[in-house]
Amino acid sequence: MGSTDTTRPGRGRPLAGAGTSPTGLLDLLSVAAVVLDTNGRVVFWSPQAEDLFGYTAEEALGRYAVQLLVNEEHRDEVVALFAEVMESGTDWAGAFPVRHKNGSTRLVEFRNMRLLDDLGDTYALGLAVDQATVARVERGVALSARLVTQSPIGLAILDPDLRYLTVNPALERIHGRSAADHLGRRVQDVLPFLDTEAIEGRLRRVLETGQPVTDRYVVGRPTFDPHREHAWSVSIHRLEDAAGRVLGVATSVIDITERHEAMIAATRARNRLAMIAGASASIGSTLDVEQTAHELAGVVVPDLADVATVHVLDSVLRGRTPSVTGPARFRAAAVAAAHAPEAARVADPPGELARYDSDRLLTRCVRTRRPVLVAETTRQDLRRIARTSEAASVLERTGVHSYLAVPLLARGEVLGALSLERIGTPASFDDDDTLLACELAGRAATCIDNARWYQSVRNTALTLQRRLLPQLPSRLPGLAIACRYLPAGAVSEIGGDWFDAMRLPGDRTALVVGDVMGSGINAAASMGQLRSATRAFAGLDLDPAEVLRQLDRLTEDVEHTIATCAYCRYDPEQGQCRISLAGHLPPALVRSGRPARLLDLPSGVPLGVGGTAFETTEFAFRPGDQLALYTDGLVETRCDPIDARLGTLLDALTATAGQGLGETCDRVLETLRPPGGDDDVALLVARVEP
Repeated sequence: MGSTDTTRPGRGRPLAGAGTSPTGLLDLLSVAAVVLDTNGRVVFWSPQAEDLFGYTAEEALGRYAVQLLVNEEHRDEVVALFAEVMESGTDWAGAFPVRHKNGSTRLVEFRNMRLLDDLGDTYALGLAVDQATVARVERGVALSARLVTQSPIGLAILDPDLRYLTVNPALERIHGRSAADHLGRRVQDVLPFLDTEAIEGRLRRVLETGQPVTDRYVVGRPTFDPHREHAWSVSIHRLEDAAGRVLGVATSVIDITERHEAMIAATRARNRLAMIAGASASIGSTLDVEQTAHELAGVVVPDLADVATVHVLDSVLRGRTPSVTGPARFRAAAVAAAHAPEAARVADPPGELARYDSDRLLTRCVRTRRPVLVAETTRQDLRRIARTSEAASVLERTGVHSYLAVPLLARGEVLGALSLERIGTPASFDDDDTLLACELAGRAATCIDNARWYQSVRNTALTLQRRLLPQLPSRLPGLAIACRYLPAGAVSEIGGDWFDAMRLPGDRTALVVGDVMGSGINAAASMGQLRSATRAFAGLDLDPAEVLRQLDRLTEDVEHTIATCAYCRYDPEQGQCRISLAGHLPPALVRSGRPARLLDLPSGVPLGVGGTAFETTEFAFRPGDQLALYTDGLVETRCDPIDARLGTLLDALTATAGQGLGETCDRVLETLRPPGGDDDVALLVARVEP
């Protein structure tokens, strides 16, 4: 027996064939080993003994330990303890002060026991540790244990195979499973509701690289609370002992569900404000019921619902008072779907009349004027949501799991309802969603109501305008005639333009096109007066200039009425036309076989201005010739020069000179009049027949 090599070769490495590497705990305690013979002489002195007592092996071997290490006042007691251990073989443990080589005294904890070798010789083994080191380790262990067991943070240690070795009570509460359900199992066995493949991938990367993961956000619905989304902040780091051996990985888990819910609530609030702001900007861009409905559906899908249908009561579209009993009849003005769009359109075909019985939730919504919320739908609920059993089957196949219907209310009247469904979105509709849907539906309902009244007024103006326009005679001597009238895109622009063709004495014909300045129903009414007066003066067989003079005098007596007019009288026997203008654009003449041109005529002043004479111009109008009278809405725009537009008109007339007059009118309008133009248009084309 003797000292060990102080260079400590191979320290920290396992022996060949050993199953595991050292833990490093003994290195942490720095346990010193000293062996004494029966006389108390030192026969073995470990390197740790040198660290603990200060003496090298050469200085200690062969000397009496009591003289080397024990102060004078303690020697008798130590000798007695040594003799007791050697005689009885009973182990002894305790702490007593030991003298260091530098003269200081420190308290050392000993474990003493008797040894017997193969020759029958007896020795005493003493294992010694500085008591301050032991106390420090004990405090650390006790503190660690308390921190682990009492910490509100979930803690776990997993072995290199990523199986749970230990978990603390906080993690048991967080996972909703006991420690026994964790130990020896992998993450996928304990937490199947999470993306365990990704989690284990991160654990393995930390184990292999030593690069920690900090504050990783994990969200899921645990099995013990499947209806609530939980969130956790997870950190992972690799565990190593003092020798650098990898022991596994440690994870810390903080439940941040409340913070997660607060963040979601704040995000939803921001999204709601953004949705309302977007709705204010996008809903009601036109005074059209269907377009407004499409804009509403486009706002709520997919941010609020996976499927949205805007149902407008058919009675509202017809201008009638909705029924308060019995089935409700709707037209799906718009359907938008982020999931299963074809199935959504089968359930509620856009534009078709759909009858919902009185027991349907949509009917209840418009009857009570209150929202209807079904957070989690059942098969029975779907039968009350859909209009037919076939539609209910479609909803069930597409996976509708939550439903919300809110009324479209405007100015105290219910116009219909907005129905919302969720399919791919896992969350159910809640009270906040209901408030948002009501806000959006209210804004859209006002726009739909405006569009409805606009359409009503527009239809009234159009009806008046068309009733005031003449029914042209089926035959006129020597002339073929085609006419077209197009209303303006806005209701306020309807009403001022007219055309007319009248048979006069002597087989002559009067052709008239006029435009009352202004718009709306008043302009249409003024136009009707002027058209009637023109017919009356034309019947007197007056010269065109005289007809305009009489109309001008009449118009002066009508307050705020100004109009332009082109009056032409055709005489087939003479083959001539006499024409006069009152501030009107010049007609276009197409001679047979020649390109179209504008007649060079005195333009005159509009009717109602007064004080100016009108002039009559005569020109030849023979078989095959074609004359086009029109109002300014055909050629005037806000961005194009009038000369360019007139040139386009002449080109269109030239290109269609050999075609039917109706086809000519259609081609001219198609070329010059954009859809939804700002002004109404009257067009009259006359051709001399052979």
